[in-house]
Amino acid sequence: MHQAVADAHRREWAAVLAATVRVTRDLDVAEESVQDAYVSALSAWERDGVPDRPGAWLTTAARNKALNALARRQTLRAKLPLLVLPEELTVPEAIPDDRLRLVFTCCHPALSAEARIGLTLRLVCGVSTADVASAFLVPEATMAARITRAKKKIAAARIPYRVPESDELPARLDSVLTVVHLLATTGHTAPSGDALVRIDLAERALDLARLLHALLPEEAEVAGLVALLLVHRAREGTRTDEAGRLVPLADQDRSAWDRNLIAEADQLVVRALLAGPPGRFTLQAAIAALHAQAPSYAETDWPQIRTLYDALLRVWRTPVVALNRAVAVAMVDGPAAGLAAVEVLEASGELAGYHYLPAAKADFLRRLGRFAEAADAYAAALALTDNAAEQDFLRDRLG
Repeated sequence: MHQAVADAHRREWAAVLAATVRVTRDLDVAEESVQDAYVSALSAWERDGVPDRPGAWLTTAARNKALNALARRQTLRAKLPLLVLPEELTVPEAIPDDRLRLVFTCCHPALSAEARIGLTLRLVCGVSTADVASAFLVPEATMAARITRAKKKIAAARIPYRVPESDELPARLDSVLTVVHLLATTGHTAPSGDALVRIDLAERALDLARLLHALLPEEAEVAGLVALLLVHRAREGTRTDEAGRLVPLADQDRSAWDRNLIAEADQLVVRALLAGPPGRFTLQAAIAALHAQAPSYAETDWPQIRTLYDALLRVWRTPVVALNRAVAVAMVDGPAAGLAAVEVLEASGELAGYHYLPAAKADFLRRLGRFAEAADAYAAALALTDNAAEQDFLRDRLG
């Protein structure tokens, strides 16, 4: 029974919360009510069996708990003009719209960029506060405080729950795309847990990206993000072996990659590149597409990938992009050049606590035959990751 509720949490959380917010117009009440609905499901489903439509059951339970909470707070009368109580809350077409409305609500420009993205990842996407904090490289307590402040500001400012008008979209679109991208990143390699991939989060990210593309078909960066996530999906099944152990890109079975998804991504990338100067999502998609088209890791067009990373750094200058570029530099100019780039990043301190930096450094040192230093770097990376699959991989390298 606990497993059934856990599965429903992974699949249905975003839709149930979005439908409940549509009733309450209050994020705190909605979140508490949805959490209570899941608690109620444990005993009710044990007694009556798992319903045929768990999402519908949870939505109804959460809505009823929310209305009771509003009544207890003596605010129901004031809220009545805002309530929208559809006869059927589980019409499939309505659920994605609800989710998208909640994403745009949480990404309101009145909130700081970190707050709006953190809030959306936590509420709409069901990512734990600890994992959201990991994505931002900040302590969990810091992220929890940001999310709490963001919810209070939405309530105080009476920010409306709707998809904004076309003239309001530019102020929110980049944040919405960032949320979907971070959700995909969290699903692609989970910050914690036993599994390398959180398939539920990866699927949710692709669903939201496709919804955005349907809403804004002419936006090149939306197309670029969809393309990037399609390439991730295309090779998802080859990133771990049958035992769940991490398989690096160089060793993945490229014949098992989904060529239909890769072809769809290629079309979107070409269309986005033709639309004008590429943005960060289009450039990332172009890099991913080059990897997907290469017959092997060694035959990858590394000079072109380095050029694309140079372009990406011009539009999105972050230390994580610089670290990824260092890998391409090492493939073009050798591990010593990659190591030099990593040591510059290490000296800056910008990626302190980011385990991929010592992992990359360790790989370059290993390739240079500096094994004692490589072992120290692998040990540093191992101490910084909470994902079991990555820990096993790093232990193998260290050994």
